[in-house]
Amino acid sequence: MTVYDASGDKRPFWWRHTQGDQWDLMMLYPMESYTEYYSKERIVRRTQAQASSSLSQQEFKKKFQEYTSWYEDIFVMGPPLDIVENVFKDTSFYHCEIFIALPGRHVELFKEREMENAYASNLGRPENLIFTRDQGASWDLFTLGCYKDMNHWASSSGISKEQREAAAIKAGFEGADKIGPYMRTLILMHRDTIGVAIR
Repeated sequence: MTVYDASGDKRPFWWRHTQGDQWDLMMLYPMESYTEYYSKERIVRRTQAQASSSLSQQEFKKKFQEYTSWYEDIFVMGPPLDIVENVFKDTSFYHCEIFIALPGRHVELFKEREMENAYASNLGRPENLIFTRDQGASWDLFTLGCYKDMNHWASSSGISKEQREAAAIKAGFEGADKIGPYMRTLILMHRDTIGVAIR
């Protein structure tokens, strides 16, 4: 993390898997934009910071390979950085959902995720952060639900059926029990993972 600080790059957000999908660790690196992140000045600062650390670039790569059996990269567009930083401040528990859309359903899938955020908001629940693929791994979209702890995540169990129904209809769904089936009409694949913060 000190290398990121010295380079002028923002520290990545990271969390570890506890159950669900096949990965063990996810890291989200703020880039601002491709132009900014890959500017000559930033590359020079990044190279100098790496050179002054205890591990050279080659040694870091070797260390990474010693601890890693599988990894993939994805470049995404998402909420403004200040929103992400604010959400992560009080977060210890995460629910990550990964989607691949059916052909031609990408826009509708994004809209469905926004509708689910409206549904959550109508119930007084936290909204998910939505990230859409620009390039890299096969995912088209992933959402990240951020909670204080497991109890915060599970506390929706106290919401009545009538409240859920009203919130779903207000968000644009046909009903609370139609949310999952409708989402399934838009996707080829859906995976999810529960994870916890790394302190």
